[in-house]
Amino acid sequence: MAGSVQSVPGFNLQPSAERVALATNYITDFNFLNQYLPDTYEKEFERYGDRSVASFLRLVSAELPSTSDLIKWTEQGRLHTKYVNVTQDGAAGDSNATFTVPAAQLSGGFVNGGIAIRVGQTVLISEEGVSATGINKGIVTAVDYAARTFDVSYYEVGGQTFAALTTVSVFVYGSEFKKGTLGMENSLESDGLIFENSPIIIKDHYAVSGSDMAQIGWVEVEGDNGPGFLWYLKSQHETRLRFEDYLETAMIEAIPALNVDAGGAKNLGYKGSEGLFDAISKRGNVWSGGNPSTLDDFDSIVSRLDKQGAIEENVIFLDRQFGFDIDDMLAAQNSYGSGGTSYGLFDNDEKMALTLGFTGFRRGYDFYKSDWKYLNDPTMRGGLIGGAISGVLVPAGTTTVYDNVLGKNAKRPFLHVRYRASETEDRKYKTWITGSAGGAQTSSLDAMEVHFLSERALCTMGANNFFLFEK
Repeated sequence: MAGSVQSVPGFNLQPSAERVALATNYITDFNFLNQYLPDTYEKEFERYGDRSVASFLRLVSAELPSTSDLIKWTEQGRLHTKYVNVTQDGAAGDSNATFTVPAAQLSGGFVNGGIAIRVGQTVLISEEGVSATGINKGIVTAVDYAARTFDVSYYEVGGQTFAALTTVSVFVYGSEFKKGTLGMENSLESDGLIFENSPIIIKDHYAVSGSDMAQIGWVEVEGDNGPGFLWYLKSQHETRLRFEDYLETAMIEAIPALNVDAGGAKNLGYKGSEGLFDAISKRGNVWSGGNPSTLDDFDSIVSRLDKQGAIEENVIFLDRQFGFDIDDMLAAQNSYGSGGTSYGLFDNDEKMALTLGFTGFRRGYDFYKSDWKYLNDPTMRGGLIGGAISGVLVPAGTTTVYDNVLGKNAKRPFLHVRYRASETEDRKYKTWITGSAGGAQTSSLDAMEVHFLSERALCTMGANNFFLFEK
């Protein structure tokens, strides 16, 4: 029978940070009446290793200044014209038919806001549905922009190949004009997609009284400027680490404030922001129902990426289980995988430690994988059941967008952070000390207060090239 990890003893979720000096965060066992004094270790043991979860944006993003409360950019729309769910009034064998484009598909790319099809263009018409077989090619002979309709005369001898009232898809593949005729009527305008995001202000604060600052300890703790024996250094240092983590997790988890009801965030004056997960769920691709763990699963992902930007290299930031699933999938492709472990090539003999994992693979595109601590940490997303996310696929490289501030096209990383800054104020990462202790002389308060502030937003450009993997 297969074993399992027991729930007791488990990992501790009790926060180490307390608001006041208590027995739980100060060492109080100073009983010197005992003739047998304990041996003590000077340095704290790092029980949970590197506790920071900030790693994702450090690897994949850049940081750029912004001078406004609103960040706007324009992304390119599709170059070619295609409509789906188009209805038509023809019947099998007809030589021509009239097609109607759904109003929901009008994008405004045409000069008068109508459909982007013109007289003289040649179109390919395909029957929709899983059992569809009918296909035709024809030339557009008339267009009614107000009614969203266009007439097509078929090239084929047999005429229309699908039945009456069949729903079809239509795309333009060229044009044809007779000798001695006028040129193409009307023109098309670029169909830019305009997106925007707002920066949010993130703050934190640490305070310690002057008297407590004068209390020396006997355990070496880590501070901002290295180790020391002053206990308050530890709390100050951890406040800074916690704030730096929040700078990243806020950009990942933020959502716009939309609740205008009494007591709702927007009604109270908060605006929120569009974080990474929110941007992908609205404008990107979402995989749900378990981790993709077979080549067929990744084939469907590749098929979707083909329909998007077709970025050659992609990185999957994932939790531990998703990483194991990919390793198992790739190992199963080895002909020796089912009967035992093969040692591979390049002197990987039986005396060497076996490497049972993979860093990447190629299946249509290059996919690299990297463990994301944020998704494994039980105090963050690692402990979620409902709404759990197992990974995110991020395209590598840059994309070209129209920057409204610069007034021209600019290359930007797919993911980058914009922080508020001007010639006189830089709000990327501000920290200052107030009070009358610790070198500060700004007030009569017998304490040292350390303040942290940042104002920033995440720009997720080309979100249609991202994948979000939901459990």
